[in-house]
Amino acid sequence: MSTRWCVVGYAASGSVALTDVGADGTVVRTTDCSPEALPEAVRRRESQGGPRWVWSDTSAWYPQLLAAGVRVERCHDLRLAHAILARTAAVHAHARVVEDARWEAGPASAASAHSPESGGTLFDYMGHGGASGVVPHDSGSALAEFARHRAALEEAASHGGLPAGRLRLLLAAESAGGLIAEELRCAGIPWDAAEHDRILEADLGPRPPAGAHPARMHAVAEEVRAALGDPRADLDSPVKLLRALRRAGIPVSSTSQWELREHDHPAVEPLLRYKKLARLLTANGWTWMDAWVREGRYRPVYVPGGVVTGRWASTGGGALQIPRQLRPALRADPGWRLVSADVAQLEPRVLAAMAGDAAMARAASGADLYAGIVAAGAVASREEAKIAVLGAMYGGTTGASGRLVPRLRRTFPDAMAMVDRAAALGERGDRVSTWLGRTSPSGRLRLEDAETERERREAREQGRFTRNFIVQGTAAEWALAWMALLRSRLAALPETEEAPAEASGPVFSRRAHLAFFLHDEVIVHAPADQAEAAAEAVRACAAEAGRLLFGSAPVDFPLDLRVAERSES
Repeated sequence: MSTRWCVVGYAASGSVALTDVGADGTVVRTTDCSPEALPEAVRRRESQGGPRWVWSDTSAWYPQLLAAGVRVERCHDLRLAHAILARTAAVHAHARVVEDARWEAGPASAASAHSPESGGTLFDYMGHGGASGVVPHDSGSALAEFARHRAALEEAASHGGLPAGRLRLLLAAESAGGLIAEELRCAGIPWDAAEHDRILEADLGPRPPAGAHPARMHAVAEEVRAALGDPRADLDSPVKLLRALRRAGIPVSSTSQWELREHDHPAVEPLLRYKKLARLLTANGWTWMDAWVREGRYRPVYVPGGVVTGRWASTGGGALQIPRQLRPALRADPGWRLVSADVAQLEPRVLAAMAGDAAMARAASGADLYAGIVAAGAVASREEAKIAVLGAMYGGTTGASGRLVPRLRRTFPDAMAMVDRAAALGERGDRVSTWLGRTSPSGRLRLEDAETERERREAREQGRFTRNFIVQGTAAEWALAWMALLRSRLAALPETEEAPAEASGPVFSRRAHLAFFLHDEVIVHAPADQAEAAAEAVRACAAEAGRLLFGSAPVDFPLDLRVAERSES
């Protein structure tokens, strides 16, 4: 019997058990090796056309393989798959999947061990956790959990609530995301610390002593205090700042920039500048650079599926919040290039494909979907198109959104019916699912049963959440498919013989590889002579991801693609 999967887990002796499982789920054989010998055992199996590796948590097992120069092609991450199967509406008897509560735990300690920050697990993002707080790594638990996954998938296929293959595709993509997250951390993004320092000095002034504010930030703070008539105003304490603002006659209920902009007072403009500088200093200042940039690389810790919609989160380094002003610090190694690509208006394109809305698909046929919406006659300007689309996906009912969204209903009835239906389900307390089957949490209240305004507001908020859940979650699935396809395509390119990128580690120092990801954007670090081939792979995989999820739906996913030594701001 041929091996289809290989389940990895610790044996009672402390050795690593490699259990081969056939296509029908039957155990073929089990072999043991020491933890130190695992990389070589995996390398040998991969060279022979390896199986799909099944393990408890990619963040626990894969880093040691990458450090030894071993890349795997495919895996099934039991923790990531469990989080999907335990909640998907496609599996009726999903209670069997959650039989072992330990699989509800957050990511293994391996990920946080790579982070200079402490704390922060999947609990912080998913809002759930298990009794033990530890994902089991023993072979018996892994085999039992894998059997539950196979049974759940068989039930989903026989139930027929979701087209066959979609849930399997989601689990494969999610597991590929686990591999990619560890590879992104291992390879890192090339980072020019000198350029980063130059940007900080230009905005903040020279680096100050520990605990002190930079000179320009201090000067702006003095402007604020003078405008407030309060030389001792504490701008870094929201509570004390709020008091100072009220004493100066600015009737605000918070210190948010949106509320501050509503008031015409000489303190507002410099205060907004101060808050922007403070965010830069706190989130990505010199302390951040000291902690996260080593040997020309920034190595963030990603959490695949860390947001309930399936979007990624980050437990270290703030990879998903790198400001545009720091982009020039992303600089390729000598002899290499950065291939950067982001998708134009990903979420509305995904909505058009999901709904099969031919009119919206035609509007999306160019590089600018918003311009296509104007051409379709729905609204008068690109700005109105953007407001209308965001209002449709996020449930805007007042102001410009309330005025413009009804026009979209007339022009794009199928797309609007899909999000309106999702919102109605949410208001009833029901769940909704993404295109591939990730399912939202149930609402606590039904709008029809709400008795107070607070309860009605909460039910309507759940409707806005489910309205966006199906679109944002499916867009995250498209992005996962894009990256998974691109990962494989890049691995097929030949290794470079010149100017290896040593800091990228033994697996990636001689080949084009993914280096950064941000929701609808990827950056590939590629040898200069392979940059165009890598760029073509990025384009081809975007188109292929659309076909993989949506078949022949006439929606394209155009890219803003650049090849350069340095990322643009």
